Amino acid sequence: MSEECGHNCAECAKKGDGSCGDPSRFRLPANAKSKIGKVVAVMSGKGGVGKSLVTELLAVAAAKRGLKTAVLDADITGPSIPTAFGIAERAVSDGEGGILPCRSQTGIGVMSLNLLVDNPGDPVVWRGPVIAGAVKQFWSEVTWGDVDVMFVDMPPGTGDVPLTVFQSLPVTGVVVVTSPQDLVRMIVEKAVRMAGMMNVPVLGLVENMSVFKCPGCGMEHRIFGDSKAAEIAEAHGIKSVVSLPIDPEFSKAVDKGLVEYTDTSALDALIDAVCQG
Repeated sequence: MSEECGHNCAECAKKGDGSCGDPSRFRLPANAKSKIGKVVAVMSGKGGVGKSLVTELLAVAAAKRGLKTAVLDADITGPSIPTAFGIAERAVSDGEGGILPCRSQTGIGVMSLNLLVDNPGDPVVWRGPVIAGAVKQFWSEVTWGDVDVMFVDMPPGTGDVPLTVFQSLPVTGVVVVTSPQDLVRMIVEKAVRMAGMMNVPVLGLVENMSVFKCPGCGMEHRIFGDSKAAEIAEAHGIKSVVSLPIDPEFSKAVDKGLVEYTDTSALDALIDAVCQG
């Protein structure tokens, strides 16, 4: 990317005068032995809303439909995807200068920083440009093979890495993850507007932790307040909306590396949008 680019399209002096050119000129080619169809970024405006869980569930739901599925873990400083899929081995070379993704029990391809380091518990103390460079390498130096849909687990916010993903990868759509708090409305708007600035459609909105159903009495409790999903989606023209409950079974499955064996039926309509988008 040009050293003159400040990465802030909204405030760029060249915006609209044609001198900046097509943003896709920053696009990186995938590995020569990779053929990747749709690339869906899963993002949120803030942390702690369950974005990685939604990424995992979307990948599982897509794989259950027979799609060749992969997950690129772009959350470099907080990589949790391998644990959810029960992947403990390290990624290895393909023998030709590339890296082979690890495979889950059902064949989902996964690449994450935790698959490359000796001790996954060590902190990643890197500056932004180095982190962004690692994401680019995950795209261009990993031998993904044939992939129908790749889900990219983004770090929270709208900073350097999300911008790198939008500019460097051929992102075909975005799924925004939120939770029911009032504060989240503003956070969702930031993510949606960033997608708009990058000319990438928002395929769906997932409201995580929407409701808790008491296993004893069966009553539903909205611990984080009333749902805002439908209202936010309507305001931004988002057609596909999913509400996921607070379900201890999700946490147990992730901790045990068994996320592939959870019920993903709530995401069926969203997977339809992903496939059609």
